[in-house]
Amino acid sequence: MEAWKISKESLSSGGYDMVILDEINNAIAYGLIPVDEVVAALKERPEKIHVILTGRDAHPLIVQLADLVTEMVEVKHPYRNGIIDRKGIEY
Repeated sequence: MEAWKISKESLSSGGYDMVILDEINNAIAYGLIPVDEVVAALKERPEKIHVILTGRDAHPLIVQLADLVTEMVEVKHPYRNGIIDRKGIEY
């Protein structure tokens, strides 16, 4: 996958202070990216790089490796009032 290749390069380059891997947990859960590759990339990155991983169903190996894990819970959403997905907001 091209996006994962670019992400790995970003993690290893040392050229960034922070790398955000948006929805990577979903990609791992669906088998698009092997969890072992992600774990290896995280362990091999320069220590100065902060990494944020987002998405549902974080793999237990990712949770174990993480310094901070947050679970978001929906309290209120416009969809419950019949408002469909809006371009630029939900996608």
